[in-house]
Amino acid sequence: MEQAENNRLECAGDTECDTRASLRQGLLDEIKRLRRFSNRGLWALSLFLFVSTLAWREFSFLPRPEKIVAALGAPPSSKIIGMVLILYTFSAIILSLSRMMAGIRHKSSFCHVGYLSVFYLFYYFAEALADNYWAVFGAGLTILCMESYRIWTFCNENIGKKVEQLAFLDRTGRLPPEDPLSE
Repeated sequence: MEQAENNRLECAGDTECDTRASLRQGLLDEIKRLRRFSNRGLWALSLFLFVSTLAWREFSFLPRPEKIVAALGAPPSSKIIGMVLILYTFSAIILSLSRMMAGIRHKSSFCHVGYLSVFYLFYYFAEALADNYWAVFGAGLTILCMESYRIWTFCNENIGKKVEQLAFLDRTGRLPPEDPLSE
């Protein structure tokens, strides 16, 4: 009660109070957006688990591989698909770790689900899905867990910064000065 009364007394005019309120609302909206965004990796992981379930059931809704091979031609061998999967896995891990170290905001966790789905499909067309299912599943789980952790960490760091800015705004009535070292 006293805090609200002090805030009313601190505002010199309506425009100052409106500016403070709009800054406060902007920070609260940004915190809310970051909290929603932090779940993006979990949504991608859930989608990958759904695709993996379809692959485990050998894509029962797709035509048999023989029909697709007859229409499109022979798929690459399972050894080539495996080598590309290994290359992709290490590339995705290195890219995710470099984004984590640089603190880069990047929303691409869903593209990994697409790439991993293509590996399932290539193995399906090569009639080698049963032998290679766990390789794709393990690679996908590793990549998507790392991406989920990266996104969650990025969001939590930024939520902490926004909460500090909000506390500074409540104490002083203005945003803190920009720190050139944090950029």
